[in-house]
Amino acid sequence: MEQLDFFTVPSPCVGVCQANNRGYCKGCFRSRDERFHWQNLTNEQKRNVIRLCRQRYQRVLKARQQQDAGQSVQDHDSPQQDLF
Repeated sequence: MEQLDFFTVPSPCVGVCQANNRGYCKGCFRSRDERFHWQNLTNEQKRNVIRLCRQRYQRVLKARQQQDAGQSVQDHDSPQQDLF
């Protein structure tokens, strides 16, 4: 049985519209296709995109922590902190 959706899933856009070297937005971590087709996605698909963005963000944090060699990088550095 499909769950009813009473509320739409808001866009994770934070207004930082620049792509990184892998093609993901530096602000919200969505791919180009995910950004362009956001309005056409179902709420379930939108939640999945946000889950993928969370994973991408965590990978970036982990890479920064490894690069800093022990210096702490905190989650609140991201403009996306309210989404996760």
